[in-house]
Amino acid sequence: MQTVVIHAPGDLRVEAHPEAHPPGPGEVTVAISKGGICGSDLHYFHNGGFGAVRLQEPMVLGHEVAGIVAELGIGVSHLKVGDKVAVNPSMPCAACQYCLSGQRNQCEDMRFFGSAMRFPHQQGLFRQNITLPAQQLYPLQPETDLTYAACAEPLAVCLHAVRQAGSLVGGNVLVSGCGPIGCLTVLSAARAGAQYITATDLSDAPLAIAAQLGAHRSVNLNSQPDALASLAHGKGSQDVIFECSGSPKALASALEIIKPGGTIILVGLGGEIPFPLNLAVAKEVKMMGSFRFDEEFSQAADLIDRKVVDLKPFVSSVIPFREARSAFELASMREKSMKVQLDFDVR
Repeated sequence: MQTVVIHAPGDLRVEAHPEAHPPGPGEVTVAISKGGICGSDLHYFHNGGFGAVRLQEPMVLGHEVAGIVAELGIGVSHLKVGDKVAVNPSMPCAACQYCLSGQRNQCEDMRFFGSAMRFPHQQGLFRQNITLPAQQLYPLQPETDLTYAACAEPLAVCLHAVRQAGSLVGGNVLVSGCGPIGCLTVLSAARAGAQYITATDLSDAPLAIAAQLGAHRSVNLNSQPDALASLAHGKGSQDVIFECSGSPKALASALEIIKPGGTIILVGLGGEIPFPLNLAVAKEVKMMGSFRFDEEFSQAADLIDRKVVDLKPFVSSVIPFREARSAFELASMREKSMKVQLDFDVR
């Protein structure tokens, strides 16, 4: 079978790997159909990793996928050959202190497909077929479009972030940074009952998509650098801010416009940054990180499966996997793409 493998920064190859092994007890072989290119995939492509996480060996990329059941192992009764499935890429150990306390996304021995956090690396899902534990699969209706089913993982990330914030009903919400995670956070906040959502970014193209997904106001801070000044009046106007950019400037702005007692959810990853501690203290701001997801994956897959959410504006391109380099280059162009997917149905 063919796989999409990163060897070093800029060295992305489509190459042959052995076929998936036959499924054992409790396992399922899945023919991958669609796979979304994530920000972490782009970091491996451009930089060979992010932060302290670096490539140490060639690695199959990809963790946002959906496919079709090709073969069942003994003991798998809730699936059948031909079923469509969304694949959960998160594999917590279920034995460490965090798994046992209900914080499975903080697992001490987490395996996550397409990740160089471990060595040997956890190889990814950008491949034509793979054999997996049945518990990693969420069954879908026959009519579900696998293009959108492959978005379950990033949507789960955003549902987890919204869950961290508590109730948004009737609240004023700002989403800072409208890449794929920011845009799906807009969608998730709208579903959670936010009364008014402001989306900010430095480019018009992602803001246009954020508006289609539920943002009431879209602000380009590159062309309108003072556009949020009015939101800081009266000590601030926003009940909840989702900071999805990882930008020091964006976090400082968030502290200016959050209400006293308001909540800032940190979703975007960044390096060490200066922090306006006095302002956070004086406003009694609640600040919380949001990392990956757990049970939100099944929620995301269900919302997509029942067509409760409309992801048509979100998926910008679906490109044959053999053109992976072109797809990764397109995914790197924020003005031309939002979510770029690889199509593995071309055999």
